[in-house]
Amino acid sequence: MRFVGLLLAAGLACAQNGMRTRTAAGLDSIDPARLKAELTFLSSDALAGRRSLETGSEVAIQWIASQFAIAGLTPAAGDSYLQPVPLIEFTADRMASSLVIEHAGKATAYHAPDAVSNFPNEVAVSGPIVFAGYGITAPELGYDDYAGIDVTGKVVLLFNHEPREDDETSIFNGRGNTRYANNTYKAFNAQRHGAVAVLAMPDPGHQRGRGRGSRGAFALTRPRIPSEALAEGGPAIPLFTISTGIGAALFDAAGKQPAAVQSAINAGPAPASFAIPDTRAELRPVISDRRRADSYNVAALIEGSDPALRNETIVFSAHFDHDGTGPLGVLHGADDNGSGTVGVVELARAFARNPVKPRRSLLFIVFAAEERGLLGSYYYVSHPLRPLASTRAVINFDMIGRNEAADPRVQTAISPDTSNELALIGTHYSPDYRAVVERNNQSIGLKLNYKWDRDSANSVLFRSDQYPFLLHDIPAVWWFTGFHPDYHQVTDTVDRINFSKMARILRLAYLSGFEFADDEHPPLLNPKAMAR
Repeated sequence: MRFVGLLLAAGLACAQNGMRTRTAAGLDSIDPARLKAELTFLSSDALAGRRSLETGSEVAIQWIASQFAIAGLTPAAGDSYLQPVPLIEFTADRMASSLVIEHAGKATAYHAPDAVSNFPNEVAVSGPIVFAGYGITAPELGYDDYAGIDVTGKVVLLFNHEPREDDETSIFNGRGNTRYANNTYKAFNAQRHGAVAVLAMPDPGHQRGRGRGSRGAFALTRPRIPSEALAEGGPAIPLFTISTGIGAALFDAAGKQPAAVQSAINAGPAPASFAIPDTRAELRPVISDRRRADSYNVAALIEGSDPALRNETIVFSAHFDHDGTGPLGVLHGADDNGSGTVGVVELARAFARNPVKPRRSLLFIVFAAEERGLLGSYYYVSHPLRPLASTRAVINFDMIGRNEAADPRVQTAISPDTSNELALIGTHYSPDYRAVVERNNQSIGLKLNYKWDRDSANSVLFRSDQYPFLLHDIPAVWWFTGFHPDYHQVTDTVDRINFSKMARILRLAYLSGFEFADDEHPPLLNPKAMAR
């Protein structure tokens, strides 16, 4: 047995040495000094915080495209590196926007703060109201709130979040998020089922301060700027968030109580959907200012070396935009997400310089308008430059330049020393993905952290550009070095970046991405895994 073990070890060493030979040129080219020089430029005052649709973000777009061209990558959007992302910048008039509920011939009008909309178009939609549980269709979990009901032409009333949250035995993630707890997903799902609008109400018993499904307290620190939405590729039906009181009145019209219905759903978990009799809703979002403009995703390709596999794709992604300027000055966005942007560019160079190309193709894409709601990545998955059905994995960088540190806006335990720590968010959906990264990390030596997959407070799974890919059954993981007090502050500056750590992260991504692109069996999404 000892002899067999020695043979296996020798075989593994040979394989690792062979991979090292095939990847060395690109791996060794990753340069912390170049990362620092480029991030110094991207996070400088001259780019004024790279706010979407402003001059600084336009400069970033052109800089990324120029670097892809210099490295010799192929444009991914036809003959261009730029994929237009059609945006609407708008200001919702929340007091003028209205929700009218009519029951038994009596109409009652509601406005903010009891009924709030952030829909980019002025429309008037109405229909009967149907309660559809949490608004989730999860076939792999045997759960569908829309089973047995027809919501075509109707307004759907939904609970926020998901069944049995914080329950370790839940078929959902229990202590963490699944991909279904987000209201953007729920709007898309209602739209697919034929609904004309969504009313989202607080789920009974949800603990205050546990911010699933939104950015929670972080919104309070951001400058007050107009909203943005996709002109196409986003939810096409309005969603109003409504108060507990409005929700309770709607349940009362059906002779039911929200807490009792929630308990019935959670007991299965199984749907408990129903029509609300003799009740209609009319939703009228009102916009005070609105303009249409394009931003751009920046995308480049390295074609795979295998004629049979080059149509399959591995994605390296980040976002280039940040929050512009505020009352205290420029929000530089060095870590968020200048670090990810220069990381994608550096990896594009590394793969281009490596004489050996992996068998699958590599797409390097830096998304627009992430800070405004993942708009560039949502647009990409609705207008993909490479088929989503043959996209095998996503490595998404968002904030890979710092050491995690205590931040009063974040509820989490932090390791005593985070100077060599990298968090991976979403590997609970793909143990295959995790195994590849861990195997390649043996030669890099980072401390890998998976705590955010079991996070119940900060809505982390939904907060970067890997999420829209996850909705399309693609193993997509956010590489992240954690929050810190400078997050979304003017103090997120280049002098605080840990460039040696950043380079180690990029080397791990290079090796892992090469294996994803070259191995016979790429990682698979396994929604039932939910690694505990």
